[in-house]
Amino acid sequence: MNGVVIGGTRSGVGKTVATLAVTRALDAAGYQVQPAKAGPDFIDPSHHEHVAGRPSRTLDVWMQGADGLRRNYHRGDGDVCVVEGVMGLYDGDASSTAKVADSLDLPVVLVVDAKAGMESVAATALGFQRYSEHAGLDVDVAGVIAQRAHGGRHEQGIRDALPDGMTYFGRIPPRDALDIPDRHLGLHMGDEAPIEADALDDVAAHVHTERLVDVAREPPRPERQTTRPKSDARIAVARDEAFCFYYPATIERLRERADVVTFAPTAGDDLPECDGVYLPGGYPELHAATLAESPALRQLGDAAADGLPVVGECGGLIALAESLTTTDGDTHRMAGVLPAEMRMHERYQALDHVELRARGDTLTAGAGQRLRGHEFHYSSADVAGDARFAFDVERGDGIDDGRDGLREYETLGTYCHVHPESGAFDAFLETVER
Repeated sequence: MNGVVIGGTRSGVGKTVATLAVTRALDAAGYQVQPAKAGPDFIDPSHHEHVAGRPSRTLDVWMQGADGLRRNYHRGDGDVCVVEGVMGLYDGDASSTAKVADSLDLPVVLVVDAKAGMESVAATALGFQRYSEHAGLDVDVAGVIAQRAHGGRHEQGIRDALPDGMTYFGRIPPRDALDIPDRHLGLHMGDEAPIEADALDDVAAHVHTERLVDVAREPPRPERQTTRPKSDARIAVARDEAFCFYYPATIERLRERADVVTFAPTAGDDLPECDGVYLPGGYPELHAATLAESPALRQLGDAAADGLPVVGECGGLIALAESLTTTDGDTHRMAGVLPAEMRMHERYQALDHVELRARGDTLTAGAGQRLRGHEFHYSSADVAGDARFAFDVERGDGIDDGRDGLREYETLGTYCHVHPESGAFDAFLETVER
């Protein structure tokens, strides 16, 4: 499957809108689009899926490594893969868009703000193209999409200024209808605040699809991974408005080796009969009062005390704690499994790629093993003095004093989100299958 990367000159330049416009334009031209996202984001991929009609692949060099990155890419399905970048093209020491493009050998279509420029758009793109060698990377900046560009003389001036070998792929005209509302942790999810279809179609008409298809190319294929036989284990995964931050690859990995059943704590579901539970991240703080009355969370507390293996990440950690206090000052009971009281803040408390080292054998890693992931949260934890931790934090913040992974019974809660390429979910399944 050939692909292109939609990179940007900076955060906020309009990569998401450009990615959705490219996706819509290719779809209208008869191509099946496989969306993907550079970096660890959960929110932009929800917008990709809403427009493309298929889950977006997460591509992160830090969390997956080069081979894992390529494996995840090639698990996609379509005619063309459109990869949205993260921040500016070269920003991010752990997993920049440029590193993803270099690892996959994909061309970059650079989104440049053209509101008050013509020749300067070309100069900016040329600078980004030439910076690749200085950065020690091999990044092919193939051309530009002009953000906030008008037609006529404005558009023609940009096209005429581009150097030989750099392609003009189209423009995103100024439109108020293209704004996606945001909140803490980023944009609203794709099913909450999608761009109106008519507005997206209007923008997509200014994208030159055949030029994109012509420059797209296929990344190298990695070595095949050994697959293990499927067991009779049953894993329950929380999936609703409060638990919506999960990678499609994680669900795929769980389904390869176990039966997966989902439940919605905010809808009043009971905890399904199962051999293990995965609580992904999300927005428990927006549904705290509902979760406090959730039958599934009460049942989960009893099941965890009986030794049911449970893994919770970030929002899942919050749900497994004793309580959650929102920014309004209201305190709500949670599952009560882990000895911590959680509190929400107006500003984020941590944002980084993370590396953890296991203190001993735990649900997602063996003693001494390192796990790479990321953390991004607005909450903090007041942890009991006798609390047990599974990991020392080699990079990042963790839960408390350079430690992450609160442990109780066979339950593990972390601020760190991991990708299945880390091996964490394989370790979890091996515990469940014993």
